[in-house]
Amino acid sequence: MRSTIILSALAALPPVFSQITTSPKRGLVYVPDPNYPQDNNIWDSSSSDLTWYYNYGPEPSPNFSNATNFQFVPMLFGAPNDTTDTSFLTSVQSQISAGANVSYILTFNEPDGTSATGGSDVSSDLAAETWIREVEPLKSQGVKLGAPAVTGAQTGFEWLQQFFTACAGNCSADFIPIHWYGDFGGLASHIGQVRAAYPNMSIWITEYADPGANLTDSQSFFNESSQYFDRIDYITRYSYFGSFRSSVSNVGPDAAMLTQNGQLTDIGSWYLGGSATGFVPSAASHTAFAGSSLLIVLATFWCLS
Repeated sequence: MRSTIILSALAALPPVFSQITTSPKRGLVYVPDPNYPQDNNIWDSSSSDLTWYYNYGPEPSPNFSNATNFQFVPMLFGAPNDTTDTSFLTSVQSQISAGANVSYILTFNEPDGTSATGGSDVSSDLAAETWIREVEPLKSQGVKLGAPAVTGAQTGFEWLQQFFTACAGNCSADFIPIHWYGDFGGLASHIGQVRAAYPNMSIWITEYADPGANLTDSQSFFNESSQYFDRIDYITRYSYFGSFRSSVSNVGPDAAMLTQNGQLTDIGSWYLGGSATGFVPSAASHTAFAGSSLLIVLATFWCLS
C-alpha cells in the first residue's frame, strides 16, 4: 500500500509554471534578522498572500501584533528540563483567554536532530511525557494539535513511530508537519510515505527548500512543490523556508525570498501571490546548508521582533 501511494504521488507531479497563483494555504516561517528590521514589513503587507505564521516559539511576534488576517501558530520547540513545567500550556491558554484565535499549535522542532542543525534534540519518551502534560489538554479547548516536526531523514520517521508508541494512545495529534530539504521527487516520495503511515491525518509542510540548487532549479522546485501542495486536499498548509536575505541564507542564496538588498526575488514575490520581479539573489557571503541552523543565530530575536 505504501508503495502504491508513493507512486500515485509521483504520478500527480505538476508541470513547471513560471508564476504561482494565490493560495490560502501559505504561511510564513518567521526568522527575523535584527540587522534588517525593515524586512519584517514585507510579510504582512497589503499585497501579501500569507494567512498564518509561526516563529518557533509560544508567543506571537510583536511586529505582527496589529495583523488581522495573519494567524499566529504557537510552537512548543523542545521539552523543558522541569518535568512539572506547564509554561507552554499556560501561555497558549492565556492567549485564548485574551481573545486570540489560536486554532492550531506546532510541537517539537526536529526532535531527532541536534542543536547544531536547529533541532530540539528530544527523546521520544520525554516528548511523549511532555505532550501529555503540556499539549493534550489544549484538545478540549478546540485547538488542533500538530505532531512533532521531525527531519525528513529515515531517523525522523522512526522517531515519530517511537513517539506514538510511547504515548500509548494519549497523544491525539490532528496533523503531521513535514520538513524536507532536497529535490521535488524526494519530497513527493516522502509525503507519500508519511501519508501511507498516517492516512487519517492531514499534512502541513512547515519547512521545505532545495538547498544549494542554482536559480533555475530553485525556481522549478518552488513552482512544482507549490502547485503540488495546492492540488492535494490533505495538504492543508505549507510554509517555504526562505524568508531571509540571500546573503544570510543557509539553504543557498538562490532559494531565498529576498535578495542581499532586501528586494523580493521571483520566488519571494510568487510566494506572496505576485509576479516575477527579476531581482536576482547574490551568491556572495552565503552559509552552507545545515538544516535550519540559521535559527540558532536568529531565533533568539523572535520574541523581540
